[in-house]
Amino acid sequence: MNTIDQQPSAQPPQDLTGLQQTEPAHVAAGFKAVSNAIKHVFGAMNVARGTKILLTLNQKGGVDCPSCAWPDPDGERSSVAEYCENGAKAIAEEATTLKTGPVFFQRYSIQELSEKSDYWLGQQGRLTHPMIVREGETHYHKIEWHEALDLIAEHLNALPSPDDAIFYTSGRTSNEAAFLYQLFARQLGTNNLPDCSNMCHESSGSALGEQLGLGKGSVTLEDFNHAQVIMILGQNPGTNHPRMLTALEEAKKNGAKIVSVNPLIEAGLLAFKHPQHLSDMLGSGTKLSDHYLQIKINSDIALIKALLLLLVKKEATIGNVFDRDFIQNNTLGFEEFLADLSQYKLEDLVKECGINLEQIEEVADLLANSQRIIACWAMGLTQHKNSVVTIQELVNLLLLKGSIGKQGAGTCPVRGHSNVQGDRTMGIFERPLKAFLQKIEENFGFTPPQKHGYDVVAAIKAMQASSGKVFMGMGGNFLSATPDTEFTAQALRNCTLTVQVSTKLNRSHLVHGKTAIILPALGRTDEDRQAGGAQFVTTENSMGVVQMSKGNLTPPAPTVWSEPKIIAEIAHRTLSNRSTIDWLPFVYHYDNIREVIEKTIAGFEDYNERVRQDGGFYLPNGPRKGIFTNTEQKALFKICPLETIQLATDEYLMMTIRTHDQFNTTVYGLDDRYRGIFNERRVILMNQEDIASAGLQQYDLVDLHNYHGGVHRLAEKFIVVPYNIPRQNVATYFPEANVLVPINSVADVSNTPTSKSVIIKLTKV
Repeated sequence: MNTIDQQPSAQPPQDLTGLQQTEPAHVAAGFKAVSNAIKHVFGAMNVARGTKILLTLNQKGGVDCPSCAWPDPDGERSSVAEYCENGAKAIAEEATTLKTGPVFFQRYSIQELSEKSDYWLGQQGRLTHPMIVREGETHYHKIEWHEALDLIAEHLNALPSPDDAIFYTSGRTSNEAAFLYQLFARQLGTNNLPDCSNMCHESSGSALGEQLGLGKGSVTLEDFNHAQVIMILGQNPGTNHPRMLTALEEAKKNGAKIVSVNPLIEAGLLAFKHPQHLSDMLGSGTKLSDHYLQIKINSDIALIKALLLLLVKKEATIGNVFDRDFIQNNTLGFEEFLADLSQYKLEDLVKECGINLEQIEEVADLLANSQRIIACWAMGLTQHKNSVVTIQELVNLLLLKGSIGKQGAGTCPVRGHSNVQGDRTMGIFERPLKAFLQKIEENFGFTPPQKHGYDVVAAIKAMQASSGKVFMGMGGNFLSATPDTEFTAQALRNCTLTVQVSTKLNRSHLVHGKTAIILPALGRTDEDRQAGGAQFVTTENSMGVVQMSKGNLTPPAPTVWSEPKIIAEIAHRTLSNRSTIDWLPFVYHYDNIREVIEKTIAGFEDYNERVRQDGGFYLPNGPRKGIFTNTEQKALFKICPLETIQLATDEYLMMTIRTHDQFNTTVYGLDDRYRGIFNERRVILMNQEDIASAGLQQYDLVDLHNYHGGVHRLAEKFIVVPYNIPRQNVATYFPEANVLVPINSVADVSNTPTSKSVIIKLTKV
């Protein structure tokens, strides 16, 4: 083999692709969403194959969409299309008939592949064979399954300590695969189980778990039909969770008022044209937001405190604003909360938000006269240093109104990947509860490790320090999803072995350890046939419903294995005769996996029977019923300090965002249709006055700099795009700007990277 003479690029190429810009859209979905869905699906496969998968997508007993975790209706579902535009894109991406096999890897060196865009890499098709590259080699080449698995086992068994192994999980992994994965890691002897939750909703889980006793949301889809007010903070449902728009439209028809809080004006929060409603499609659609608060980045906690102060004032003057019975019977810390809140001045909070007092007063009036309030949020709240206290302050507002544990009210953290919540339920967690570990010991005859493992940030630091020697990624694109791209890249290169279980090629395959293995896996859409017959897997959506997902398409090659099979075979070889578990029967039939899940995790009684029922079943949820299972057995009012970010005159607060042609790190195309940005990703959205003050002009090229911790981080060649965004706030797409997110800038408590609060400077190219 040829030897490698330079390191493959960890960042996407800096090539500009030809920016085109129009006015941002003022309505989401409509005819364009339908045409785009058709274009993507039938551009990736023939009509018969595309129709076959779309007819079963999100249907009961069909394929659970591999995109977002928004729930499906419990009752009847649309027979035409129970999916959205971005769900169709996800299906096109996975079910494509294009293939990336051994000949492809002979043609392109790893260095050459690293110079391609993330979009190009994803368009090459499904992986078909196990591939390997060893130290000094320039190309991946084919390896037989048994050789790859034996080599992985050899590396794992040669480690000085099991804690030198890191087992990462993406949110796409099924319940069955996730349970086997964590079980293998723990029998090996480590709790190093970082996952994508660490980078997204870890702050939600940390906040809600302490305050309410469960780190999950408390509402169901039906609750949206009974809400009086729906608050949407730091979330862009039109792009990231498009099926949520249907629920919002129904809520509006039932009289709900919607309050949107976002530094950007997003089309999906303004209006919605339902693709299956002719009146919507021909008309202007349904107006969604009744109040739109365009606050500065990370001023959400200041806004909530301002609303709370106004509610306290109304309670003192007119009364009946607080739910006193709920507060007295179900909460602790109310008086301390009020005393702390009284130290803040309304005018200071309003100034911090960057909007006028009248807008805030209008929302306070609405909240004062409502009892059924749902609060929804996503990454705009969870990826800041103060994310946990921001979410807890939002929950304080709900507690004040008694808006938890009743129909039409509660918490709604809107999860990203479709089984990210299920992975955590299955035990993918670096800090497992003692009760869970005790169940493992009872059921499987070994004592699992008690010491906490690495989350994502800690795992990167461990690999950087060479104390993490073997990295295994169960799905996902670890490099492109994580912060501080160059730091993370060097961390991966320090590993003796990196293993990626994947459906398609991505940048994490190109920045790797001294030896690297790619294992091709079945996707949700693929038929999974094992010795015991055709199998299905299960997932948990963001509202706690566990349901089956059964693929119906011919896999890309016979050499592609399912994730449960891959994990069981690695465990069998690695643990060999010292294992207390017979791993291979799990592969024969996945009912065997679900039987041991049932014995280990509460809420999964009669798992195999109940999951075969139409629509699956709900997991227990105490806060949904007004039962709080934290240590105090009460919902807690929390004291939430306000910390502001001070910027110099030449500094900007940057948040990373997705385009409309993107889901997480998967790039479906080069357009951000709703924001009016086409054929380009290397852009920075800036306030027009900031552009002028910096001596810049529209479409100038700038380099972006971050200096956190005395380290210079650089992202080169971004196009300045004037946009409606608050002063000294800017927005960029990820993963292009992830290189600027410091590894040591994390949320308090949750340790989530602060991808929405990055201080940067600009220099003109």
